[in-house]
Amino acid sequence: MTILIIAEHDGASIKPSTLNTIAAAAKLGGDVHVLVAGHRCAAAGNAAAAATGVAKVLLADAPHLESQSAENLASVVVSSLKADAGYTHVLAPATPFGKNVLPRAAALLDSSQISDVIAIEAPDTFLRPFYAGNAVARVQSHDKVKVLSVRTTAFDAAPASGGTAPVQAVPPGDELGLSELLGREVVKLERPELTAASIIVSGGRGVGSAEKFREVLEPLADKLGAALGASRAAVDAGYAPNDYQVGQTGKIVAPQLYVAVGISGAIQHLAGMKDSKVIVAINKDPDAPIFQVADYGLAADLFAAVPEMTGAI
Repeated sequence: MTILIIAEHDGASIKPSTLNTIAAAAKLGGDVHVLVAGHRCAAAGNAAAAATGVAKVLLADAPHLESQSAENLASVVVSSLKADAGYTHVLAPATPFGKNVLPRAAALLDSSQISDVIAIEAPDTFLRPFYAGNAVARVQSHDKVKVLSVRTTAFDAAPASGGTAPVQAVPPGDELGLSELLGREVVKLERPELTAASIIVSGGRGVGSAEKFREVLEPLADKLGAALGASRAAVDAGYAPNDYQVGQTGKIVAPQLYVAVGISGAIQHLAGMKDSKVIVAINKDPDAPIFQVADYGLAADLFAAVPEMTGAI
């Protein structure tokens, strides 16, 4: 049994989500191979080879793979599986990257994708949440090649060092010409990236405005060295950018500490953060649903409590 992981990377290094996916693959047993596809991505290939648990790295390097379009990447995945009939599973992180590439690869392989896997019970049996995480389905697949997207917060990351896997160049395939990348805007954050942060401070509709969001939450985040997050209600109201959104329709996070400020605790928000190790909630409504999942709750006016907390740190 051999597992192929589609690596998420930036050309120079692999993303933490790939390390979580490697850890999930290790629970299947068998050899773990990592496909690094892109342009001038040898450094990322070497980084994947250094991860513990990786048996081999497949490096597909070509100019037409620089944009990492779903069409071209899926073609490389399928050709890699055809070149080695021993592959039984294809995995990718359940991030925007994985959600873009994996469904197309699954269709080309005539496999039914199993999304958002949170546990592996057997090589053909997996657990995945639904109903915003309020129920868990046990799914068994009889497909020849099982195609899984992995919820990264459900698996501890594999160590980024300690491995000595060989790197093997593989054919990059052809430019299919089905889509064209016209431009990419990369947001440079002064704070930690949301899905990789160990501490997150999130604001909700109770913060009241974009100005108050910055005025009240940013000093606390700076003191804690935390990333900033937001509920969907806060994002829809224009208090915070879409990149900050935590929840079922945003980003799934599981930091060591999650501080929810002015967030009532709608089901879709809880689905994105309830796996956090420690949850602190600040809300003036003592009956807010957020307090049902919080380890520590403070029923108080956030505009008084948060500055006081910031000053005490």
